[in-house]
Amino acid sequence: MNKKLRFWKPPDFCRFRAREHSQVAPLSLARSPEAPQDATPTLRRSFLPRLLFSLAALCLCNPTPIFLHPSQISSTSTKMAEQHYTVASDSETTGNDKAQSAFQDLAIGIDVGTSKCSVAVWNGSQVELFRNTRNQKAMRSYVMFSDDTPAGGANKEVTHEEREILSGNAIFNVKRLIGRSDTDPIVHASKILPFLVQTLDIGVRPFIAALVNNVWRYTTPEEVLAIVLLELKTMAEIQLKRPIRNVVLTIPVSFSRFQQSRVERACAMAGLHALRLMPEPTAIALLYAQQQQQSMHENLGSGSEKVALIFNMGAGYCDVAATATAGGVTQIKGMLGCTLGGEDILQNVVYHLLPNFDTLYPIHDANKIRSIGLLRIAAQDAIHKLTTQSSVQVNVDLADGTKINRILHQLEFEDVNRNVFDKCEKLISQCLIDSKISADDINDVILVGGCSRIPKIRNLVLGLCKKEKEYEGVDALEAAVIGAALEGAVASGVTDPSGSLDLLTIQATPLSLGIQVNGGEIAPIVQRNTAIPARKDMLFTTTQDGQTEALILVYEGDGKTVEENHLMGYFKVTGIPPAPKGTIEISVVMDIDAANVLRVFAGVIVPGTEHVISPIMEVRMPMLDNGHGWCAQALVKTYGSSLNLVAIPKKLQT
Repeated sequence: MNKKLRFWKPPDFCRFRAREHSQVAPLSLARSPEAPQDATPTLRRSFLPRLLFSLAALCLCNPTPIFLHPSQISSTSTKMAEQHYTVASDSETTGNDKAQSAFQDLAIGIDVGTSKCSVAVWNGSQVELFRNTRNQKAMRSYVMFSDDTPAGGANKEVTHEEREILSGNAIFNVKRLIGRSDTDPIVHASKILPFLVQTLDIGVRPFIAALVNNVWRYTTPEEVLAIVLLELKTMAEIQLKRPIRNVVLTIPVSFSRFQQSRVERACAMAGLHALRLMPEPTAIALLYAQQQQQSMHENLGSGSEKVALIFNMGAGYCDVAATATAGGVTQIKGMLGCTLGGEDILQNVVYHLLPNFDTLYPIHDANKIRSIGLLRIAAQDAIHKLTTQSSVQVNVDLADGTKINRILHQLEFEDVNRNVFDKCEKLISQCLIDSKISADDINDVILVGGCSRIPKIRNLVLGLCKKEKEYEGVDALEAAVIGAALEGAVASGVTDPSGSLDLLTIQATPLSLGIQVNGGEIAPIVQRNTAIPARKDMLFTTTQDGQTEALILVYEGDGKTVEENHLMGYFKVTGIPPAPKGTIEISVVMDIDAANVLRVFAGVIVPGTEHVISPIMEVRMPMLDNGHGWCAQALVKTYGSSLNLVAIPKKLQT
């Protein structure tokens, strides 16, 4: 019989919109001696219904057991059992002072897509998208390099034509490049772009450069993204007439935690604090929840649960999510994404129009880049026209003796991109399986992103969901940034008398998290689509007699082997008492808090006793900055299988 104490930690979403390290007087929902006795009547008007809903949701969730020895209750390991989250009471500020203080720190929402970018903010009654001086709400995501200061699509003074952007001076598509090594297939596919992408294929950052006065000027995806963010920030500051610090930024579902850390670095370079990195389907789900809540109030309805499938396909990524929404509360039931988008469709069309492309343009010089740009413009124009036409005439002179003059038919276009459409179908089917819902359960289908306008994709999604038409309440190109702005207002503590911001999203982990076992396999501890905040633990044992150390290699991904996943970090557990293999138990705990921060804990449990050897290990992930492939190879070469662990399946904690 296991005599270790079991401490149950309720999911953190039951603590409403929790804020760590609040600068205002906190009101803890947990039993805390610091909580004022008279604070309950001052809670926001909408708090109690949401708390009741959260408690109802809690009853449907499996509690997460945490195993600790009694001696650890008062030690440093108690933070493994409980983290303190607080919510702000309305008694902190009143009237105009409260509104003013909230809006001073109000976070903006930014959506930096592979092709387009936009910025929005809650204006007190609704979300407002900012426009640049050319009256554009959606601006191109690029940075043009020159002898002067780099300028991007949100720049208020400079206007660049498409031919200029594709002339070699500009860097774009950074959303597909950020956080990737030079061995990544996506990086290699980007060599078709009209700027320099060089790889050494050794697992380091690729060399990216723009052509400035016949000189290749090196930059990084983080620097390019930072410039775009800085321009969007400046544009918002000018129109709001106040400085901006906090931002909620949308990201693709398939972004690894390392890629997210690169985005956070770009935000810091732009003088922004990333309050949230929000998966795009989650932002769209938040907007959908607000609309359903408003509809419920207008119709005086009961707010019955609605299931929606969100399909978001832009220029660089494809995301699918299944959500359940009721009373302003949304649960992400399943979420899946991949690097698939309009750029892949464009490249397929380019190679179809010019099959010998690689032979004609093996290297990038000024003239060849210009020809590549002209070909991309022609292919883009053809794709856009085929969304409303059955055929299109392609007539382009690449200015190097190569001319293309032909008709591209809709059926021909669909056949060329059959692999893209097949991947979309598999992604939707797998998301429905993961979510444990069928097409008959879906109430609404939400199509978002530029590629959702392609007839084949639209018909494919609606057919799989058994629907004749999509949900028409959102703008396909603005939904993500509006959802990010809503999250910015909610996370900033802004309230609305009409209840428009009484929103709560129970998010999910898009990728599985685990550690290496048996020399090369992955033992998943946190499964994909686990509701967060979450805490999961698993017990392992040694593989060598007398083993005194264990190497913990933490991976992210859904592959079965380490090669199919992404190494986030590593550490050693030392001080293991020498014993026969398989007798010592090592507990590994993964904790994801409300801010999506991952911490990994590990400690040794001595067999036959109730004691955990102190001190335990605590490491925040990801910890690797670069060279993930090198690091994994070096660890294998140095330690081999001498510090391996093996999982104990029957001890899996759920």
